[in-house]
Amino acid sequence: MKNFTAQGTFTALVTPFKNDGSVDFKTLVNLIDFQAANKTDGIVVCGSTGEGATLTLKEKMAIFIQSCEHAKGKIPIITNTGTYETDESVSMTIYARDHGASAALIVAPYYIKPSQDGIYEHFRLIAKSVSDFPIIMYNIPGRTGVNILPETQLRIAQDCRNVVATKEASGNIEQMMKIIKNAPKNFSVLSGDDAMTLPLIAAGGKGIVSVISNYAPKKFGEMVRLALKGEFDKALKIHNELFDLMELNFVEPNPAPVKAAMVQMKMIKDRIRLPLLPVSDANKKKIRTALAGAGLLKK
Repeated sequence: MKNFTAQGTFTALVTPFKNDGSVDFKTLVNLIDFQAANKTDGIVVCGSTGEGATLTLKEKMAIFIQSCEHAKGKIPIITNTGTYETDESVSMTIYARDHGASAALIVAPYYIKPSQDGIYEHFRLIAKSVSDFPIIMYNIPGRTGVNILPETQLRIAQDCRNVVATKEASGNIEQMMKIIKNAPKNFSVLSGDDAMTLPLIAAGGKGIVSVISNYAPKKFGEMVRLALKGEFDKALKIHNELFDLMELNFVEPNPAPVKAAMVQMKMIKDRIRLPLLPVSDANKKKIRTALAGAGLLKK
């Protein structure tokens, strides 16, 4: 199996677009370089924050190839290959593996609302198809309409040796602690919410798939490293410095707020795909104020 450690800060990278709405590959590689330079532990492409739901299959495949080729030797690329359909998820995961990805993020099948046994079979078949390739489960019931229960996540982790972690975005800390307590050795629970990262690491979690690290990778990554070393007083100081931005990143549907922040930091163009809209002027001002307060805006 590929050498991949599911620990630390993994940035759920935005997908930059040109003025005409097409994928901005030049800016994409610049963002990858920015993450690598700031010692981020890995990058997730085409995820929720990457507007994967509005990307075409052709665009996703092109992003996989461009990201993996550019990042090779610099930083691991985790590709979001999960869909609501098992066979397509298998095909996309094989494609990502064969084109150099370090791991795949697989979301619970959305819209269909399968049973827990159906979810188990979905993950089992995908894992079996790429038995040499690391997989991270993605539980986000607020988007998928179905919660992967702790018992199901543990069953998948125990039966599928290449499912190495779960990105837990249920918001249920009790559920996460139950998984941590009973998980196989070397299985990681990663936070799916920036604001819950510190308490989850204190409970035994191993890191985060992060939104805020799109534009604050150095500072937020240091918080995660300190927490993983048990230096919680220092980590809490950074957590509090960034907390307002963590909240503002979800003041409107993700990734509109994080893109607004990155536009103000001159990292990307001000483009997002329908049915999402850019954030309101009032929230742009709040984001700018918080960026300045955290020392993230150049004077």
